[in-house]
Amino acid sequence: MTEDDKKRRNERLTINKEFESFDAFVHEYVTNISRTGVFVKSKQPLPIGTRVNLRFTVIMDDIETIEGVGEVVRVENDPPGMGVVFTELTGYSEKLLEKLLVHKPQTPSAD
Repeated sequence: MTEDDKKRRNERLTINKEFESFDAFVHEYVTNISRTGVFVKSKQPLPIGTRVNLRFTVIMDDIETIEGVGEVVRVENDPPGMGVVFTELTGYSEKLLEKLLVHKPQTPSAD
């Protein structure tokens, strides 16, 4: 069994699952996204090194869902949360992410 196989078999926690209540949503949500990962606002961040299942929505032309696997690489206190790097994304999610980041609104420069 390779190291990659072992990593895939490790237990993963789900982030931004379908929330049972508004209160659950307020306690955990993605606040920013990049090509390499996301920041998840959470009152109870997971320890660095934790592998997590990611599933969250973004608003583009329609509401889209990005899904994959990530790993917690940093924990912050202000705001409370964790940086999660993508380790695997579905092919569809990779395309959505690229489209989202390439077509993001440009902020005017201050001249």
